[in-house]
Amino acid sequence: MTVEATSSGAILFRDTRGEREYLLLKSRPGDWEFPKGGIEGDEELQQTAIREVSEEAGIDDFRLIDGFRREYDYVFEAGGETIHKTVHLFIARSFEASAELSKEHRDLQWRDYDQAINTITQDGPREILEEAHEYLDELREEADDGYV
Repeated sequence: MTVEATSSGAILFRDTRGEREYLLLKSRPGDWEFPKGGIEGDEELQQTAIREVSEEAGIDDFRLIDGFRREYDYVFEAGGETIHKTVHLFIARSFEASAELSKEHRDLQWRDYDQAINTITQDGPREILEEAHEYLDELREEADDGYV
């Protein structure tokens, strides 16, 4: 018996002196990941992503970037059940320079793209970060003010 579970979160970035940096959180088991979590009640995926960024990173001044949503999935065992989890990731731009560590994580770090790619432990999120980074590069080239 496999239980289906859905999570939603965001690849959160900030601009520091023209350099884009991504926020990575270190989970209790030791994986580096993006702020994400389970859907509560009848939340939309975007609402969950917004709540999770606020809860897990302590950041409230941010904005989701339109037009990007990717997903990955994985299977794990918990409490004697097999769980198939699908994670939806958006992109969000933080207007705050610092984040706060929540009780759910051991560590957090802002990393530039190359560092982030080399830090993320799972293939799914790593591939989505590659797509997100390219997407943001294209947006920056199209827009006069950096990002739409």
